[in-house]
Amino acid sequence: MTMAEANNPHPYVGMWVTDDGHVRHELLANGRYDEARGNRESAYQGNYRITGNHIDYVDDTGFTADGEFIDDVLYHGGMVLRRKSPN
Repeated sequence: MTMAEANNPHPYVGMWVTDDGHVRHELLANGRYDEARGNRESAYQGNYRITGNHIDYVDDTGFTADGEFIDDVLYHGGMVLRRKSPN
């Protein structure tokens, strides 16, 4: 991660959570993500790339997925994730 990325992370960096809290995507400033499912922390990890409002994921096993940010909501794999405010 460059100093510029550390000081000015992408606006979508942060935690995104389904309404029931079961799926949690943490988009890290270094282009990595960490997805938790239920009680399983770090269920999936990998890299992501954001182009405009589109996100492409490649997990560490090579599986790919994508999603769209619309009105500060992430639509991914049939799920709706909302930004979780930092406490």
